[in-house]
Amino acid sequence: MYLIGDIGNTETKICLFQKDKFIFRKVQFETKKMSQKYLVNQLKILKGKKILNKNILFSSVVPKAYRIVKKVLKNDFNLKSVELKELNISKFIKIKVNKKQVGSDRIANAIGVSNGKNNYIVIDLGTATTFDVIVKNQYLGGVIAPGLDLSLKTLSSSASLIPVVKFNKIKKVVGKNTTTAVRSGFYWGYIGLINNILKLIKIETKKSFKIIITGGYSHFLYKMIKNKTAVKKDLTVLSLLKIVKN
Repeated sequence: MYLIGDIGNTETKICLFQKDKFIFRKVQFETKKMSQKYLVNQLKILKGKKILNKNILFSSVVPKAYRIVKKVLKNDFNLKSVELKELNISKFIKIKVNKKQVGSDRIANAIGVSNGKNNYIVIDLGTATTFDVIVKNQYLGGVIAPGLDLSLKTLSSSASLIPVVKFNKIKKVVGKNTTTAVRSGFYWGYIGLINNILKLIKIETKKSFKIIITGGYSHFLYKMIKNKTAVKKDLTVLSLLKIVKN
């Protein structure tokens, strides 16, 4: 079995895989809830499971949370975890920027889609909205824009007359009240942001790309992207699985 984890700023996913790509069990919770006691309870799925240390891999953009995971796995389950950046990943992809400045999740996603033949842009709609540019087996860098949820919460908390608005599709651009005006701004605004950044990346690199989108709101937006776009659910954990198996 394989133990794979993705620790993000907002959410943590810890998955138990069998040899194929089927997710045997998945634990998912808000990263801010992370504590030793909470994690031990969440990881009851590991009891009685045979997992080799070489089959454990995590990506993390929250060092404090990963330290808790590492400690709990060692002390309570006698397992040793490895974080992606601790590995030599040169056989998977060539990082053409400072690796320290790129999140482990973004590196994992790049490795997950890279096949040495095609060019890809991976759009991840998480705490931040990120664009990662992969040309054959090279990671060229990317773009980081504000995330949808974070932006909506910030707008509401900073403007006393704007309520908390849930992101959703909207047909009309011109809102008839505050809620529909905000919903329009975010829905059509993010579609515009995504399409424009994709256009600029293509102009700057003078290359064509296959587009992959992942993250919580990908199913809302992918049909509105001007380029043909594939939705890849759980891209990060599946990418980590690919890495640990090779």
